[in-house]
Amino acid sequence: MFSKETYINRRAVLKKAPASGLLLFLGNDEAGCNYAGNTYPYRQDSTFLYYFGQPYAGLAAVMDIDEDREIIFGDELTMDDIIWMGTQPSLHEKCSSAGIGELLPSNAIADYLKKAQQKGQAIHYLPSYRPEHQLKLWNWLNVRPGEERFSVDFVKAVVNMRNHKSAEETAEIEKACLVTADMHLAAMRAIRPGVHEYEVVAAIESVAGAHNCGLSFPIIATVNGQTLHNHYHGNPVKSGDLFLADAGAETETGYAGDMSSTTPASHKFTARQRDMYRIQTAMHDASVAALRPGVTFEKVYDLSAEVMIEGLKSLGLMRGNTGDALNAGACALFYPHGLGHMMGLDVHDMENLGEVYVGYDGRPKSKQFGRASLRLARMLEPGFVHTIEPGIYFIPELIDQWKSAGKFAEFINYDKVETYKDFGGIRNEEDYLITETGARLLGKRIPRTVEEVEAFRD
Repeated sequence: MFSKETYINRRAVLKKAPASGLLLFLGNDEAGCNYAGNTYPYRQDSTFLYYFGQPYAGLAAVMDIDEDREIIFGDELTMDDIIWMGTQPSLHEKCSSAGIGELLPSNAIADYLKKAQQKGQAIHYLPSYRPEHQLKLWNWLNVRPGEERFSVDFVKAVVNMRNHKSAEETAEIEKACLVTADMHLAAMRAIRPGVHEYEVVAAIESVAGAHNCGLSFPIIATVNGQTLHNHYHGNPVKSGDLFLADAGAETETGYAGDMSSTTPASHKFTARQRDMYRIQTAMHDASVAALRPGVTFEKVYDLSAEVMIEGLKSLGLMRGNTGDALNAGACALFYPHGLGHMMGLDVHDMENLGEVYVGYDGRPKSKQFGRASLRLARMLEPGFVHTIEPGIYFIPELIDQWKSAGKFAEFINYDKVETYKDFGGIRNEEDYLITETGARLLGKRIPRTVEEVEAFRD
């Protein structure tokens, strides 16, 4: 946790956003894996953490703007809890550490909300992303699942605060990024012909655990880098493979790191891999050089795509006018995702609140394939923390589909592309803080160019 004053100040700022009413915060509950007593690793709702700092299950909270009350609803530990989990501070003591002096039993919230409704108070709540949240809204507010009407004003107020990282938040994210970098260095050391993907995963996880960190998302570690979110880890690594790892650490306070690396299974890239890898590096470098306040992230994405198109044209894979190919969306055959996303208490920060609000400042998203996957497009501002992760992929099924339809044949040389269907994918990723004048890398730089990777592997 941060200091008590941090949480008090955050709540004071938030209460100025909606003019009146009541702000409802739904904490997360434990979830059984295969029976109630064997739970998935617990993770508190990030917005609850941001304003109340309590990483414990079974809590809810209310900020009553009209009556100037801040209440956490929860129950003290029973003797059975203490026997199984050990001595802990009381819930009252835990809440006091975040500046909350009013604590009511968990079953008191239904009556509190009912009385608020009877008084005509507006009850603001955020989008639900767990079935338990939907059931609570149904029980407490008579809002049926699927009929939730979350408060857009509440969402915007939270986004406007959480998008701008304070110095203490940035320090926590940097801790996560430093561990994340070491996780990838461990992976790069472990990759070699004959090992299995799960052995590389074990090396990555051991670094996180050794630094008292969890994982900010399930590890991607695969010889099939063309599959963007590949969580299967059973393949053997063979000579000539490219190995794509995407992994991040999460600190004890909940802040995330997120990096990707692509490493040749052999110590050297093949000639074909080297050419493609250099194009991806050029995409990355051009994107980083463009980062500064006042630039829209969508423009930076466009720049990265233009660099890729020019590079693929030089290899005979694409043709025609670069700008026309970009505008038509032809580049999405090789680059079907965005350039990056916000990062903080969530690895995809506040994705549960909606990308339109977090990454687009309220404007609608494009529906064009590829561009529709941009999680971040808005103008950059000091305090934003986000990833840079351009990629190049050869997805056989997508190639077959587009080729059979003759899609963008004026821009894509399918005969040449056919020879790359066994290539896989390349993605390298770093995390950046937007400063007053530009951008700063968070964590430390890991080998990223052809020369750096090959030197590290020797």
